[in-house]
Amino acid sequence: MLYGIIVVSAVIFLCILANKFSDKFGMPTLILFMFIGMLFGSDGIVKIPFDNYELAERVCSIALIFIMFYGGFNTKWKLARPVAARAVLLSTVGVAITAGVTALLCHLVLRFSMAESFLIGAVLSSTDAASVFSILRQKKLNLKDGTASLLEMESGSNDPMSYMLTVIGIGLVGAGETGNIAWNIFSQLTFGSIVGIVFAIATILILTKTNVVTDGLDTIFMIAAVLFCYAASELVGGNQYLSVYFMGIIIGNSKIKNKNILIPFFDGVTSLAQILIFFLLGLLSFPHRMPQIILPALAIVVILTLIARPIAVFAIMLPFKSSIRQCLLVSWAGLRGAASSVFAIMVISSGANISYDLFHIVFMVSLFSVAIQGTLLPAASKKLDMVDETADVRKTFNDYQEESAITLMRMFIPEGHNWVNKMVREVNMPTGSLAIMIKRGKQTIVTRGDTVIRAGDNIILSVPSYEPTANEKLEELHIDKGNEWCGKTIAELNLPPNELIAMIIRGNENLIPDGKTIIEEGDVVVTYK
Repeated sequence: MLYGIIVVSAVIFLCILANKFSDKFGMPTLILFMFIGMLFGSDGIVKIPFDNYELAERVCSIALIFIMFYGGFNTKWKLARPVAARAVLLSTVGVAITAGVTALLCHLVLRFSMAESFLIGAVLSSTDAASVFSILRQKKLNLKDGTASLLEMESGSNDPMSYMLTVIGIGLVGAGETGNIAWNIFSQLTFGSIVGIVFAIATILILTKTNVVTDGLDTIFMIAAVLFCYAASELVGGNQYLSVYFMGIIIGNSKIKNKNILIPFFDGVTSLAQILIFFLLGLLSFPHRMPQIILPALAIVVILTLIARPIAVFAIMLPFKSSIRQCLLVSWAGLRGAASSVFAIMVISSGANISYDLFHIVFMVSLFSVAIQGTLLPAASKKLDMVDETADVRKTFNDYQEESAITLMRMFIPEGHNWVNKMVREVNMPTGSLAIMIKRGKQTIVTRGDTVIRAGDNIILSVPSYEPTANEKLEELHIDKGNEWCGKTIAELNLPPNELIAMIIRGNENLIPDGKTIIEEGDVVVTYK
């Protein structure tokens, strides 16, 4: 027992160090987690004997639940909404097309049976949210035309379809009941969506309308709600992963108390889940078997990356008038990783009798995908001129917070003000504020207690930031040429009584507007509700 605790602690520490130094290694962090697992595995240095696929499936399934939930919870719907239609089609129809093309080419090129080809296409049909999120955030890779939000939403929501296809594939190879396939798909999508929506609404009502959950127990309550949602969906025949994703995206974009506590908590839980999954994948692997499957694995990588994924992406995105550059980048960003490997473990634990080493093929495909595609994703984005240098990818997530811990306010001192000719220590500053500098013409004066204030000075104050309650929020609205507010004065907007335009960010200038202020293209309008 003590030895096990030491090993687990050592693994977590090593993964944290790998995360810290991944930029120096020049590869995505998740790959390093896999390598650490391989070092501890049967063929590694530590030589921990582990081939219990049933246990690995249970552990990875629970971990994947929280990755799916947080993928929805942390998606900023306001930015994802313009690309939602494309993302949903990619995560459903796109997954089916990818699975179908991959299955057909595996059958024709690798001579797998049609049922086995379908199974491998199903397992590898979804893109990996953990890998995509990790690379976008780690590399601070914001992309033009809403592509970052598109990839986040697609990768966060396409596992349910891949899971359904995998279950069908398991039945086709004789390890499960296929039943009525059309009904299974309909029931999984319908019941899964309903359960997720119902649990989301119930959770929001409990958190906002009752005092059942006391402060400090929000995180525990949310864990219980997510697990309950997952179990309820399975009981009624719904898609469990779809349920928790829907639950996450609805709750994450709702006004609930203590969201500032829930976000970092689930960020940590998801990081631990990613470490757990990728470490277990490495632990389950036997590197001495890799040479036997490297050629078919490489062939599948080529099929997926250069044929199946591009066909699915171009077929769905071109009708939306997406640019060729965007289609190419979305095609390249179709990384395989945790979800595919978890579904492969599920197939093995089901007792499916297949003629090839599915787990190690999927492991190798995921390794190539994250290592090559993931590492080259920033370079591909720049080559395709899809990097938006003026934006911050972190703003596409709900956990985004400004880095500054203080709020600055400019206070102009006109002629005749009662502070004129007084020292800073002699005036009554607003409660909790501090005068940190004075702008006097072209001169900047760092203030002290004996600094004298003159007429015409601009005093820069640091003031306590205000944390909105669950019923209040500040939102940023980026004004483009087609926006209905563009070119109008604030008085012409007929805003609701509970909404106020608090500030306009125009270039490097922050404007405090009045009714005559005209909103211009390129402005960032900050509204208070």
